[in-house]
Amino acid sequence: MSFFRFLRENARWLAGGFLLTFFSSFGQTFFISVSAGNIREEYGLSHGAFGMIYMLATLASAFTLTRFGQIVDRYSPKTVTLIIVPMLALACVSMALSQSVILLCVTIYLLRLFGQGMMTQNAFTAMGRWFSAQRGRAVSIVTLGHNGGEAALPLIFVALASLVGWRNGWLISAAFLLLVALPAIASLMAVERKARSTDPAVRITTGRDWTRAEVIRDPLFYVLLLGVMAPGFIGTTIAFHQVYLVELRGWTLEVFASAFTVSASMTVIFALISGQLIDRFSAVAMLPAFLLPLAFACFVLAGFEGQWSVFVFMGLLGMSNGFSSTLLGALWPEIYGIRHLGAVRALIVAILVFATAMGPGLTGYLIDIGISYPLQIAAMGLYCVGAAFLMLLVSRRLHSRALQTLGASATSAP
Repeated sequence: MSFFRFLRENARWLAGGFLLTFFSSFGQTFFISVSAGNIREEYGLSHGAFGMIYMLATLASAFTLTRFGQIVDRYSPKTVTLIIVPMLALACVSMALSQSVILLCVTIYLLRLFGQGMMTQNAFTAMGRWFSAQRGRAVSIVTLGHNGGEAALPLIFVALASLVGWRNGWLISAAFLLLVALPAIASLMAVERKARSTDPAVRITTGRDWTRAEVIRDPLFYVLLLGVMAPGFIGTTIAFHQVYLVELRGWTLEVFASAFTVSASMTVIFALISGQLIDRFSAVAMLPAFLLPLAFACFVLAGFEGQWSVFVFMGLLGMSNGFSSTLLGALWPEIYGIRHLGAVRALIVAILVFATAMGPGLTGYLIDIGISYPLQIAAMGLYCVGAAFLMLLVSRRLHSRALQTLGASATSAP
């Protein structure tokens, strides 16, 4: 099936997933950080104090997601949408009206849980269930909602806040969620997608649906985590310490910031490319490759001091982000099935949040005790190479296990 035909025949479900990830922006770091200066000023918080509040609220949301995220296994995507979008809007109202540090903590917790957490959880779980042989394409398109939100919403909010104030900007965000996002997403998600005669043959890579307890007991799960945690850990770390890196290299922050355009463009391009590759070869088959662009990105950033290296690094980072975001959306249903996908994904997302929270703190500590930051970045690149080799081994083992499971099922069938 051609890509455009796929878009046309599945427009409502893809649009619903795209809007979920797009409007998850209200709970993403890139959107909340636009108000960081106002928040620190009005609450009398230092950079460190606000950073600690943000980290603790994010970790608390990750803990909650491991339990609350399972609702996507019990309710339809539309029903979940009718729960989480109003809660995200409530968090926006709380940000606008809050006057105490305690309520600020609760607000950020709610923004992170229902924005970054549950909106994304609902989108990717629905795509994992509704699509099989075309899952890579579906996930790659839905992933672009994150990029669209990052490109558009912070700029709109800054313009809005300059006219009506930052608190009123959050109130308008809440109204937009309730009056635009909620009815649009709910109507698009109202009809469950069923398999069609035009769907290609389903590729079976797992013989059964795993429970979360079974996933936790699976040794291969922990080997997989060694690979899938790397992009979030490394990307967050380098973004967090970008000012230090710019000062260390003698670069200008303006040029470094402009290179993010290269990263964003490459992310979109390679999200779509990886979706096609996953549908053709499977997510498991693509595991050994997804960390290699990130490894080269680290080596470039660590080894070259010319400012041109920033653009090469950002291009490779965008390739990695596009590849990994699509792969990680398609991988888990392929390995562990779809019946308990919400519970499994909630656990994995929580672990990935912990990884991203660890990165800036660990590398900051190593900088403080005198460990060279470029040396740390080079070590991250070496880690990616080693993890890619592990992914090659685990990919082969997963394929062999799937064949064994299917063979056993065929033997036991009457």
